[in-house]
Amino acid sequence: MEEKVNLKELAKVFAKLGIIGFGGPAAHIALMRDEVIIKRKWMNEQHFLDLLGATNLIPGPNSTEMAIHIGYDKGGWKGLITAGLCFILPAVFITGIFALLYRNYGQLPEVQPFIYGIKPAIIAIIIGAVYPLARKSVKSVFLGYIGVVVALAAVFGINEIYLMFGAGLLALSLFYIQNKKSARCQSIIPLIFLQITHTTFWTATNAQLFWTFLKIGSILYGSGYVLFAFLDTELVATGLLTRQQLMDAIAVGQFTPGPVFSSVTFIGFQLNGLAGAVISTIAIFLPSFVFVALLNPIMKKLRNSKGFSTFLDAVNVASVAIIVAVCFEMAKETITDWRTILIAVVSAIIVLKFKRANSSFIILGGSLLGYILRIV
Repeated sequence: MEEKVNLKELAKVFAKLGIIGFGGPAAHIALMRDEVIIKRKWMNEQHFLDLLGATNLIPGPNSTEMAIHIGYDKGGWKGLITAGLCFILPAVFITGIFALLYRNYGQLPEVQPFIYGIKPAIIAIIIGAVYPLARKSVKSVFLGYIGVVVALAAVFGINEIYLMFGAGLLALSLFYIQNKKSARCQSIIPLIFLQITHTTFWTATNAQLFWTFLKIGSILYGSGYVLFAFLDTELVATGLLTRQQLMDAIAVGQFTPGPVFSSVTFIGFQLNGLAGAVISTIAIFLPSFVFVALLNPIMKKLRNSKGFSTFLDAVNVASVAIIVAVCFEMAKETITDWRTILIAVVSAIIVLKFKRANSSFIILGGSLLGYILRIV
C-alpha cells in the first residue's frame, strides 16, 4: 500500500504550484515533477509518467488533472479535492481581480515588464524536467522513433489527441501482431469521448453559463489553449462576448499563474458578475475531477495488462514528445533577443547545475532579471 500524505502538505504544495505556475501546462508538469519526485519523493518517474499519459487520454486541462491524480494517489478522495482546489483557486482569485479591474476601468493593468523574463526561465525549467522524463519513457528503439515522429508532427501542428491515440494504437497493434498466438483480449480499449451536440443559448443566465462550460470541460482535449476556439464558437459567434473581450481573456490566461482554464472566470465575470464567474469556474473544472476519480483507481490494473501497458508506454513517450514540441514553440516566440537568451542560459545553468534549486526562485529571478534588462 502506498504511503499517504498529510492533507496540509498536499494543500501547501499545490497552492504553491498554483501561485508560481506560470507558462502553461508544460511548465506546470515540470514544476510538479520537481515538487513530487525530486523534493518529496512521493512517487517514482514511471508512475508520474503513467499519470501524465492518463491525463492526455481524457478531456480537460492536463496540468489540473495531473494535480488531481497526484492528490488522489497521495490522499484518496480528500486528497483529490484538496490538490485540485489548491492548484485551481490561486489562479481563479488572481483572474477574478483582473476581471474586476477590467469591468471597472475597461482595460488590463500593464504587467508585461514583470513577465518579460519569466518565460525564458520557464523554458529552462521545462528542459530540466523533460530530459529525465524522456530518458525514463524511451524504453526501446521503437518508442524512440515514436517520440521523434510525434515531436515533429506536433511542431507541424498535428492535433495532439490524434498523436496520443495514434501512438498508443500503433504500439498496441504491433504488440498483438507479434503476440497473436498467445494474446488474449486482456486490454481495455481507451474510451473515445464523443462531442456533445452543440447547443446555443440566447441569454447569459447562470444556468446557461453552467451547461455551456460544463459541455466544454467534458469534451475539450489537450491543453487549455484549445479552449479559445470553443469560446469563440460558443460566445463570440452568438454575440454574448466581443472578440476584444475574448482576446483580453486570452491575455489574462497567459500572464496569470495556474491553469489557462481560469480565463473562464474572467469571461463569466464579464457576462454575469461574481455569480457568473463562480458558476462558470465550477462548470469548466468539474468534469476533470469526475474523469480522474473514475480513471485513477484502475490505473494500476491497466498497467499490469501487457497489452494496455504497451499502449500506455507509447502514450507516455508521445506525452513527453509533445511537451518538447511545446517547449520548442515557446522558445521561438520568447527567446528573440540577447536579453531573453541571457535569461534562458542563466536559468538553464541553475536548473542543470543545482537540481534541487527551488523553481519558484528561478521564476522570480527570471522576472527580476528581465525587468532590470528591460530598463537598462
